[in-house]
Amino acid sequence: MSAAFDDWMKTVQAGSESDLSAFLPAATVTPTKLHAAMRYALLGGGKRVRPLLVYAAGALFDADAAIMARAAAAVEMVHAYSLVHDDMPCMDDDALRRGKPTVHIAYDEATALLVGDALQAQAFVVLAEADTSVLPPARLAAMLKVLAQASGSAGMCGGQAIDLDSVGLSLTLEQLEQMHQLKTGALLRAAVVLGALAGKDLSAADMAALDQYARAIGLAFQVVDDVLDATADSATLGKTAGKDAADNKPTYVSILGLAPSRALAETLRLDAHAALAPFGDKALRLRELADLIVQRKA
Repeated sequence: MSAAFDDWMKTVQAGSESDLSAFLPAATVTPTKLHAAMRYALLGGGKRVRPLLVYAAGALFDADAAIMARAAAAVEMVHAYSLVHDDMPCMDDDALRRGKPTVHIAYDEATALLVGDALQAQAFVVLAEADTSVLPPARLAAMLKVLAQASGSAGMCGGQAIDLDSVGLSLTLEQLEQMHQLKTGALLRAAVVLGALAGKDLSAADMAALDQYARAIGLAFQVVDDVLDATADSATLGKTAGKDAADNKPTYVSILGLAPSRALAETLRLDAHAALAPFGDKALRLRELADLIVQRKA
């Protein structure tokens, strides 16, 4: 990564952390336990890949900074809620997330359930309160729909349902791809589209290019996750390493093997770069994020 990209990334991450804190109720507001747990789940950790994608895509069309801030916070809140629920005993049953105890361990299961519910609701409040003197109401409605669809049964929740039903089964590569396009890819796509919509109404050509990019990075993100789960330790990952194999879950590594999985991630990185050709130099940050997703070590 270049020094300029590293500086940009740190600026966006720090700004997103500040925005997320401001968009959440204070821990002193009743119900204090729930609000403290929401802040515990959302703040002080994570790579903030989705906010980075929002800002990088917004740069394509000179999007308003305040609108991007709300879009970035909203998509990150949905992501954080999904992690809280994913870690619960009824799903993946994990005790470690972002290097600290998961919410149901730090608090309790009922609180963790409510944290996820409340973060999801707060995401839509944050986005819905965007300034409609800057963002046309029709485009704001479109953005809300993008986030809702990416979060529901046709997106992240649907992918998680398939994942839970696939434990111990032998999936084809096509079935695995479908699962992860929903579970992981849908919300990454939403981040890209929300950032772009913060700047302008999208043409069919714009949307096709962004979809091609989002598909590539969405799959690449999961392929790399599977590689890291098989090769990195818990301290590096900030979550329990080797859990997919222990839980007998189908992964790219279990289906393809380690070296072919790494090769697939590289192919997807190049596909993501190719998809951005119509946007020229303004897509630099999106290209660099594709590199980050594939070349990350945690």
